[in-house]
Amino acid sequence: MEKKLRVGILGATGMVGQRFISLLENHPWYEVVTVAASARSAGKTYEEAVGENWKMDTPMPEEVKKLVVKNVTQVDEVAADVDFVFSAVNMSKDEIKAVEEEYARAEVPVVSNNSAHRWTPDVPMVVPEINPEHFDVIEFQKKRLGTKRGFIAVKPNCSIQSYAPVLTAWKEFEPYEVVATTYQAISGAGKTFKDWPEMVGNIIPYIGGEEEKSEQEPLRIWGKIEDGVIVKAEEPVITCQCIRVPVLNGHTAAVFVKFRKKPSKEQLIEKIRSFKGIPQELNLPSAPKQFMQYLEEDNRPQVTEDVDYEKGMGVSVGRLREDTVYDYKFVGLSHNTVRGAAGGAVLCAELLTAKGYIEAK
Repeated sequence: MEKKLRVGILGATGMVGQRFISLLENHPWYEVVTVAASARSAGKTYEEAVGENWKMDTPMPEEVKKLVVKNVTQVDEVAADVDFVFSAVNMSKDEIKAVEEEYARAEVPVVSNNSAHRWTPDVPMVVPEINPEHFDVIEFQKKRLGTKRGFIAVKPNCSIQSYAPVLTAWKEFEPYEVVATTYQAISGAGKTFKDWPEMVGNIIPYIGGEEEKSEQEPLRIWGKIEDGVIVKAEEPVITCQCIRVPVLNGHTAAVFVKFRKKPSKEQLIEKIRSFKGIPQELNLPSAPKQFMQYLEEDNRPQVTEDVDYEKGMGVSVGRLREDTVYDYKFVGLSHNTVRGAAGGAVLCAELLTAKGYIEAK
């Protein structure tokens, strides 16, 4: 790419916004030129607005420290300087829907980490290795919005990344019933242990809204475009429990599966290891070389050992074995703020750029 595309981060001061900032440092295609947040932060430099709340392991990039934070609701002002935006705003669902649509109508493509538009019928919700064809619905969305280049695309919930790719790799064996329990890191709530000391040594068996997302969002990913909207798949039926655990980064899932066509363990492992998608074929900048790894050791995957597999963009799978009630069970692990949030959105943007949906003004 001759000239880098100009990127804005909406909700730049929060944890996912910070993750966008850190992932986009030295990105070969994109340059962060605008940061936007609430009116409370507007007018301050990014460094002043974040203050002591920088939550990444790596230092704040020098090139963003002196950027003056804009008010995220001043759409025209933000839109004037950017080719597209990433959205990680912390607002009510209705407010997020409204502001993201306002940016799209201002002819700014929006790649969102938020859940607000995940069930808007003509908004694609994409894991690039799984359902890139859903980006085709953007043309129908543009007609509804009356835009030429503005649209909204979203990535799915972080909790499903540790098992939906695995089930996708096994599609030919027709999984039809799934039980999943997710053990979710505190960064999924935008927290560190400093922010949330009561999570040390603790487990909370409830995460608001998470179980419905974990059960339903995979079905939308596996759905089809019909008459300009995405219609979700009917199977597999998924039931899920979501538990908050004292881990900083990394969502783990324990999963049980029934198949219509009974595969061997060897076949299932081979499908995991060989699975790839368009990001790997195009060698997109953020794409993992190998999307999923299978680990033979009985005590893997582990957060401390495996959460950063493929720089946090890969999925680790282990403990696959036959079950006495279901056909098979396994454990999956993914990085919730990289693959599951900002990194997944960056990969979506890269594929949208490669497909010509995002380009310089």
